[in-house]
Amino acid sequence: MTNIKRETHTIDAEEKALGRIAVETVLFLRGKHKSDFMPNKDDGDFVIVKNLSKVKFSGKKLEQKKFHHHSGYPGAIKEVLLEKAFDKDPEKVLKKAVFGMLPKNKLRAKQIKRLTIEK
Repeated sequence: MTNIKRETHTIDAEEKALGRIAVETVLFLRGKHKSDFMPNKDDGDFVIVKNLSKVKFSGKKLEQKKFHHHSGYPGAIKEVLLEKAFDKDPEKVLKKAVFGMLPKNKLRAKQIKRLTIEK
């Protein structure tokens, strides 16, 4: 078994769009920036995101975008506006964006653990 060299990358989120930050984060978490990338191996690096509270949103996303959650019971759908969710916990909003961009397999749980967010 080979030793995996994991580096630490720092991303400054100030004045960047949330989706652009999420894409950049996913590239480092998966290891796609490395020359020996293989989709079935977990060779990604650690990522630290700073200044998340200063991220910008384009258009009317803060007022219009909604997050949905359903417990499975009839009539139990919950909707939260992006503005409220971001005010309450900006880390959760970025993690949800990154989590949705990672591949839906067993590696996703391991990869998301290497993401650190500093407000």
